[in-house]
Amino acid sequence: MHAPHSSDTLERLECAEQLKLTGKHDEALKILEELLIEDPENVPALEEVADNELSLGHFARAERAAKRAVTIGKKSYTGHYILGFVRSHEEKWDHSLKELKVANALSPNNAEILRCLGWALFNAGQCAQGIVTLERALNLDQENPLTLCDLGSAYLQVQNLRKARTLFQRALEMDPENERAKECVLMAERLLKAVEKT
Repeated sequence: MHAPHSSDTLERLECAEQLKLTGKHDEALKILEELLIEDPENVPALEEVADNELSLGHFARAERAAKRAVTIGKKSYTGHYILGFVRSHEEKWDHSLKELKVANALSPNNAEILRCLGWALFNAGQCAQGIVTLERALNLDQENPLTLCDLGSAYLQVQNLRKARTLFQRALEMDPENERAKECVLMAERLLKAVEKT
């Protein structure tokens, strides 16, 4: 059984979390790597390393840390989520679904896990279930431009153009610099015009 973390360890994890939230991933990783030198089986530190590496686009390093986290901590939903995210990024939908379903079982009603699960379901051909799952993610976190864009893209693919455009416009209102939302709004409007002409 792993000993509970000391208050010093918890403070350092909290400091790393704050750095991550402000986009200072390299600084966060320095603190986390020190923690892992002292305690190589520190699951929260491994999860945070994986999350920071993912944010930096270092998928192989994120995957290594996440695999270690789920090997040591059987209930590491973050580890399973990150493994599912990496497989999704590679468009390996079946492998992605396996990991994301475990993450969702360990941490139900987590908007980010549901967003990724919904996207993987949709891309694995389970369109209706994917859309329902994305809708659930949006209900839990209505201010998330990523969820709005994913759900909009799903509706676009099933030809619900008006719904897609509304979702993309909401994403753009929240994040005016979001390039994906800008492109998607234009695409939805072009498709709507083409449909209305026929």
